[in-house]
Amino acid sequence: MIEEMMEAAQGRHVRIMFEDEARFGRISNPRRCWAPYPIRPLVKTAIVQEFTYVYGACSPEDGTLDTLILPEINALMMSIFLAEVADRHQEDFIIMIMDRAGWHTAKALKIPENIHIASLPPYSPELNPVEHIWDDVREKEFPNRVFASIDALEDHLMHGLATIEQDAPRVKGLTAWEWIIGLNLIAS
Repeated sequence: MIEEMMEAAQGRHVRIMFEDEARFGRISNPRRCWAPYPIRPLVKTAIVQEFTYVYGACSPEDGTLDTLILPEINALMMSIFLAEVADRHQEDFIIMIMDRAGWHTAKALKIPENIHIASLPPYSPELNPVEHIWDDVREKEFPNRVFASIDALEDHLMHGLATIEQDAPRVKGLTAWEWIIGLNLIAS
């Protein structure tokens, strides 16, 4: 297995990426907001069980972020996302670090030839920097928002993701932890 990976990586830049998925939905999460005293702010809320999913992979070394909005989470959708990432980074050999969710280890998962999957330890979301991307998107793009439809939510989400994808220093600031940058120095 290691020999196959070394052969696939031959002559390519090694890119370490972390992957995770997040669920965004029409159910709102009211947050604190500022208002002058004695005004009490009113915030709309919605309790609608309608969701969409974002797949994301970041490269903390250079702040690259790849995201894709898909309707569900399963091995087929994960295969589509991996193919998209592989296509965006054709010249690189990608070591994709992710948790061991069922769709990450499914036999039906199709892994492109320029991607190798490495797993995080079980029950350790704090080791995955993509979690901070999701927190940032929720905090900056979704506080006290109510959407009339799932399409409106996806449009807003698409804009927010495009904004953060184009802001490599922001992504790097959220994800370039010391131990991760050390991994990149070893792999380069």
